[in-house]
Amino acid sequence: MVEKTPENKVQPAERQYPDPKKKLKQDPPTTGHSWDGIEEYDNPMPRWWLWTFYITIIWAVIYMILYPAWPLVNRATSGILGYSSRGEVAAEIASFEERNQVWFTRLMEAELEDISADPELRGFAVNAGAAVFRAQCSQCHGAGGAGVQAAGYPNLLNDEWLWGGTIDDIHETIRYGIRNDDYDFARWSQMPAFGADELLDVEEIDQVVHYVLRMSGQDHDADLAEAGAEVYEWNCASCHGDEGHGDYAQGAPALNTAIWLYGGDYDTLFESVYYSRFGIMPGFASRLRDAEIRAVAAYVHQLGGGQ
Repeated sequence: MVEKTPENKVQPAERQYPDPKKKLKQDPPTTGHSWDGIEEYDNPMPRWWLWTFYITIIWAVIYMILYPAWPLVNRATSGILGYSSRGEVAAEIASFEERNQVWFTRLMEAELEDISADPELRGFAVNAGAAVFRAQCSQCHGAGGAGVQAAGYPNLLNDEWLWGGTIDDIHETIRYGIRNDDYDFARWSQMPAFGADELLDVEEIDQVVHYVLRMSGQDHDADLAEAGAEVYEWNCASCHGDEGHGDYAQGAPALNTAIWLYGGDYDTLFESVYYSRFGIMPGFASRLRDAEIRAVAAYVHQLGGGQ
């Protein structure tokens, strides 16, 4: 038996590590780009991806030939098929107009006050009027018709009407508007600017404002209100009435309620008397068909405040 000595012990083979800089034979070539020592393999694109890419190019070319594609100065190329999204929408609108024309004809033939007596016609008028209201009226009167007091846009849900709340009155107001120069039949009235035009002095305006506060059941100075009663009688009663009930025929609002077009606090009332108010509403006779105006009148009348 031969004794193993350090000289004749089998030494483990020296471990060999691959050179990271040395490419393996099976590695594909690189693109030649290098970033922080990292190189990118130049692998070929998958066949399925390439064919999909080529098909999309072919599809795009065919689409540009058949349909509008390239924008020009004031239009786009029309394409062989002559397709137009505007034309498609116009055709759809025309289709609905044709189907609704029967109802619009019935709406035009019926008396305004008789619309509510026909459930089918009333349903059509209210729905059609609601659509027109949202497009033409909601910007001022709100989506639900509650108005915006601070800006002087009246609430259409209550029973206070400056120019009348019957369906005929509402129709005329919508058709011709209020205090505009576009229609001879527009509703028209003018409140004097008692302070700006020096018709009343500041003390008299202060007195009449306190009198209006008393009429509407608000906090007020009793002595000033008593003095303001005479100022009111001589300057305001002819339009707003002796007891402040107002006169809807001339657009004079009631002053003895809690409903205010611009606000009923002292400062706002003082401003209204001093400078007056001059709200304007456009007429819609040239913007809407009369059938649409009648539909809006029916819609507004049934909101809850129509007379």
